[in-house]
Amino acid sequence: MAKNMKKYVAELLGTMILVFVGCGSAMALGCDSSGGHLAVAFAFGLSIVATAYVIGGISGCHINPAVSLAMLINKKLSLNDFIGYVVAQIIGAFVGAGLLKILVELGLDDLTESIGSNGVGDIGIFGALIVEIILTFIFIFTILGVTSDESKGGVAGIVIGLTLAFVHIVGIPLTGTSVNPARSIGPAVLSGSSDAIINVWIFIVAPLIGAAIAACVFNALKNSKEKK
Repeated sequence: MAKNMKKYVAELLGTMILVFVGCGSAMALGCDSSGGHLAVAFAFGLSIVATAYVIGGISGCHINPAVSLAMLINKKLSLNDFIGYVVAQIIGAFVGAGLLKILVELGLDDLTESIGSNGVGDIGIFGALIVEIILTFIFIFTILGVTSDESKGGVAGIVIGLTLAFVHIVGIPLTGTSVNPARSIGPAVLSGSSDAIINVWIFIVAPLIGAAIAACVFNALKNSKEKK
């Protein structure tokens, strides 16, 4: 039990860091300019790089319910741990968003006006669902590939972080990029924005669908390779 708690605490702290740094950079820099757009994308990606080398050996550094779902499907995570991970990740997201909200109350000018929450923008609900499913598929597919080969363990954190950065580069102008239900839930609820709360279901459902598809496709490709 103590070992499990260490994993859950690691997931909580990792998700808190991701939300605080990623959403915090969006709040402080904005995402409209090309400089702000790229900086925010790399803030999310570098958060993964940093945390991967700190908590990767403890919990695997999922810090994302979509990643945990893929690992559950691939039988690399038990159902009990899946539940524990997701609860810890959501709590971590609330802590990270809560710290950002305190900074806003202390005077930080939130350029997103919603603690970095996601939105559907001009592409609408259906477009946002498609974008998030595709981007999550790419992200999770990469994670499954790089973590399946133990020889790549030393560079896995860098590869995963850079992949998160590049899906953000594509997704920020469209949805703000979620690919992570916990990252979306915390800021949406604490932002007080009715639009963010109404649309948050998109950024819960779409990443989970994308993760499930990625896990199934990866397993199918891996099994076909092993049969040859």
